[in-house]
Amino acid sequence: MILWLDPAAPPRFPPTSQALAEPNGLLAAGGALTVPWLLAAYRRGIFPWYQEGQPILWWSPSPRLVLLPEAFRLHRSLRKRLREKGWQTSVDVAFAEVIRGCAARPEGTWITTAIIQAYETLHRLGYAHSIETWYEGELVGGLYGVCLDRLFFGESMFHRRPDASKIALARLVYEALRRGIGLIDCQMSTPHLRFMGANEIPRALFEAFLCRAIAPYPQPQRWSEETPSNWGEELHHLLSTFQSAQPDEKLPSANQ
Repeated sequence: MILWLDPAAPPRFPPTSQALAEPNGLLAAGGALTVPWLLAAYRRGIFPWYQEGQPILWWSPSPRLVLLPEAFRLHRSLRKRLREKGWQTSVDVAFAEVIRGCAARPEGTWITTAIIQAYETLHRLGYAHSIETWYEGELVGGLYGVCLDRLFFGESMFHRRPDASKIALARLVYEALRRGIGLIDCQMSTPHLRFMGANEIPRALFEAFLCRAIAPYPQPQRWSEETPSNWGEELHHLLSTFQSAQPDEKLPSANQ
């Protein structure tokens, strides 16, 4: 049995320890997709995920898939792709197009009209951000998520050309390293993200990082700025520096 949240009441969630084991992480239903509700949720590592026709469902899964920016695997094939002509990336240039690109899935989507409107509001306020991947001037991939202080909560990504979403993730890692973001939340585990360096950790460890990374009243951030032409090589240098200095540093796994 999960708790029903009154959308007219101030945002208040039950302890995440009350989340169901099956389906993994389901915590509560109801509430609202307003800015106060969403910020209160993300500060606790909770996110909305539901299908059209369902009430708003709030989740806190365990284990949690996360990516330490310095642990990102910039595979040789992706580094080669970044050097090819025609590819470009940008930040917060086409948020509306990116979130709709993520929603356009033939199998259906949880990114409803209400979700789109809510995250576009977060974007206008400086809490939600997008990474765009372009090929010869055409948007071919990207991702979006919520950033609170030193933690980026990834929401969704898409691609219309091979490697376009991987390039967007690489650019996100580059931004994280530059901006002091210590952790990228990937929410649910996928082979693709684990291949790129993500790791599953227990909920308790994730929430301990939340407490250190997010202030009680996180401030909005403005990310739009000119993209360095050599950001891919700069990312490779940053990762090489981190990984050679701390080759064995990683988060404990969910099994520890």
